[in-house]
Amino acid sequence: MPDMKKLITMAAVALFLGVGTVNGEDVKIGKQTPKLSSSMMTPEALWAMGRIGGYEASPDGKRIVYQVGYYSVKANKSRQVLCLVNVDGSGQRQLSPLDGKSETEATWLDDETIAFMTGGEVWSVKADGTGRSQLTQTDGAVEGFKFSPDRKKIIILKSIPFHEVIQENPKDLPKATGRLVTDLMYRHWDHYVESILHPFVFSVGNGFAVAGEGTDLLEGEPYECPMEPFGGMEQLAWSTDSKSIAYTCRKKTGVLYSVSTDSDIFLYDVDTKTTRNLCKPAGYTDPQIEPTKTLRSQAVNAKANLKNNVGYDQNPKFSPDGRYVAWLSMERDGYESDRQRLCCYDLATGEKQYLTESFDSGVDDFCWSDNPKDAIIYFIGVWHATENLYAVRAKKGRGASDANPWEVVQLTSEWADFGSLQMLNNRKQLLVERHSYTAPADLYVVTPNVGKPAKTTVVQITQENKAILDQLAKPKVQQRWVATTDGKQMLYWIVLPPDFDETKKYPTLLFCEGGPQSPVSQFWSYRWNFMIMASQGYVIIAPNRHGLPGFGQEWLEEISGDWTGQCMDDYLTAIDDAAQNLPYVDKDRLGAVGASFGGFSVYYLAGHHNKRFKCFIAHDGAFNLEAMYTETEENWFSNWEYDDAYWNADRTANAARTYKNSPHRFVDKWDTPILCIHGEKDYRINATQGMSAFNAARMRGIEAQLLIFPDENHWVLKPQNGILWQRTYFNWLDRWLK
Repeated sequence: MPDMKKLITMAAVALFLGVGTVNGEDVKIGKQTPKLSSSMMTPEALWAMGRIGGYEASPDGKRIVYQVGYYSVKANKSRQVLCLVNVDGSGQRQLSPLDGKSETEATWLDDETIAFMTGGEVWSVKADGTGRSQLTQTDGAVEGFKFSPDRKKIIILKSIPFHEVIQENPKDLPKATGRLVTDLMYRHWDHYVESILHPFVFSVGNGFAVAGEGTDLLEGEPYECPMEPFGGMEQLAWSTDSKSIAYTCRKKTGVLYSVSTDSDIFLYDVDTKTTRNLCKPAGYTDPQIEPTKTLRSQAVNAKANLKNNVGYDQNPKFSPDGRYVAWLSMERDGYESDRQRLCCYDLATGEKQYLTESFDSGVDDFCWSDNPKDAIIYFIGVWHATENLYAVRAKKGRGASDANPWEVVQLTSEWADFGSLQMLNNRKQLLVERHSYTAPADLYVVTPNVGKPAKTTVVQITQENKAILDQLAKPKVQQRWVATTDGKQMLYWIVLPPDFDETKKYPTLLFCEGGPQSPVSQFWSYRWNFMIMASQGYVIIAPNRHGLPGFGQEWLEEISGDWTGQCMDDYLTAIDDAAQNLPYVDKDRLGAVGASFGGFSVYYLAGHHNKRFKCFIAHDGAFNLEAMYTETEENWFSNWEYDDAYWNADRTANAARTYKNSPHRFVDKWDTPILCIHGEKDYRINATQGMSAFNAARMRGIEAQLLIFPDENHWVLKPQNGILWQRTYFNWLDRWLK
């Protein structure tokens, strides 16, 4: 096996861009084309790759501007740059200077002019790289922007002070670091909430320069837009006539914010500065709820849910003719992993329709077709462990009595994940991002054929990491179905080492997914990367257990209120099937690994595996569910998943079972080495959970290690921390499984 600590030799580097400083020495940050010392993926090779982010086609559909992130392990920094490519894949080049600040959020102002963000301001540049011009003067306050279709107005996101739940300190104590907290949601994901984003509308003058005083769409309202912690400009949309803005907002604070996922789509009239809610009827008032009990158990009428859109509603997009607004909509309040339906609102009649009811899974992204007469919306959805492209359209010959007048057509069936999509204007094509277990993100052009899906074509137009990938041997990927203990069928992925020899025995890893309701599809991760795991000589078994999307709503719902039942049986079913029926799996060298809910799964399996595994790795996992109930910042999550507060005497049977089966109650059964990893800025699952698990293991005399990151959240984002994570991960596995 290759040495995990063997560094990549940088003998051939095509470009070094950007600048970081190490010990007074400039370290340039940019595209890398290293000569690798092995055909096996290493952590250093993984972090040398460029990461494609946002992208947009020019109005004439001939060129694409896209964003790429480059990382320097030496400088422990990254830089985002903008690149251009023709729609046929030719003419690829970098638009950003060879050094300087990051440039992001690129969008076309016309066929020759691109707007982007750098240094907290909006700039423009010609597609040939000339004519750079600063369009805003905000002292670096811009955190997002979106021009109106007529280019006469612009939405700018700016932070405003927020002291609804954390009081301002006295003026005469400027160096005081304490925070006086008065209500919930005082911190979110990885930061204390002392400011929130608001969208402002500004006028645009000659040369696209931003002028005048901006108007706050939420003037005087203590609500955020976009929504924490991951919302961006996709949560706002201009109408085609540039007169209105649809935006996403959850207009709640404190305890109500912490237990509810009820966000809505609001329509703001730019001229009159008035707002109306597209999700709720006039006069609607929130029902009275008990904050410590799941909203699932509090008699909520399903028809009222759909009528009033009481779950997550987000990411509005106007139809090309301006008559409709579509958005992603969840049915139930408090359930952050509910199925995302595609909701369509008729601005002329006020009628709402749900277009994807015949698709028993969620919609992850969507776009309107260019021709509204087509009545087609393209979308991405997960089914059977892949994220493919679909179209929804009006049924031919539908009648007024048809309960579901919409049909869904699958356009692609690849062993891959499509991550986002948009129309290529006037070309009847889609511009998409695509990735898989063996290929990081690149851009593709899809020519959809709704009438004959088999004739849909997918053509790659960028090859961002070709120089690195061409030097690496690829793993082999397979699928296998197995019967579960409740008599159903479960799919699991098998990833085999690149130099796989079927006559040999291999150490094997059971991958436990997070979420708990995230798909085990063809994801590409820069941490939980199956290609690097296989390249280090491990077979990976990745089950699509009960509770994951893509296998119908009944399968998805199985896990809520029962984290330690069928889903844990599924994990053991998958690894037992692999050990018994795949001759290359060494049943005496099995490990179990996972993050978040996957980390919880590892902690639980550590007390219930009956000596199947030789080692465990849990990253940011929940260990003590009673503590987790009040530690997590988004209380709707624990309410829905656990069903009830642990202190309620009349708690439900689901809740009683949940707390009874918390992993910390089975430490007396632990008998296997375990590595615990956690970030101290993880406010979703606090670092005390990982520390407690490690402390418990050592006090039991079990071999254990704790990798703690004071400056990381639920993820690991800094380059050197990422390398340390990978090295620690494989050193632990190699120690016990090799």
